[in-house]
Amino acid sequence: MKEFKGRVVAGGSWKGEAIVSHQGLNTLASFQKSALKGAKKIVVSDQNNKDLFGKDITGKALCLPLTIGSTTGGLVIQTVCQMGIAPSCFLFSEHIDSLAASGIVLARIWENSNVIAIDQLGEEFLKTVKSGDQLEVKEDGTVVIL
Repeated sequence: MKEFKGRVVAGGSWKGEAIVSHQGLNTLASFQKSALKGAKKIVVSDQNNKDLFGKDITGKALCLPLTIGSTTGGLVIQTVCQMGIAPSCFLFSEHIDSLAASGIVLARIWENSNVIAIDQLGEEFLKTVKSGDQLEVKEDGTVVIL
């Protein structure tokens, strides 16, 4: 068991499975196909993300450095939250980027989403956590790899 402490951006407590990207996640390229076809889950469609391509990330803790891509990134996150197919948590090793922050905050306010976001978990977090690990996320920004 290993603990990491980050900054709470959008709080909550949660337990479940981690899915890890060691590179920035392009939200538009990753989520667009699933969102446009009204899918019941997000299967990552960004072929440039070798860690996540073709994987279901719905309801999981998405562990990543940050999101990248176009200015639609926040809207894409808000949309998948509204559709109920978003990851349960966005766990950032770095500072959250403005596009992800805007999408997560808007989803919580406008869509009544309970998506969790914690940033500044550190480089060691991303080196330690593996896809398939069970995590516990606490209200205070602590993430425990069980």
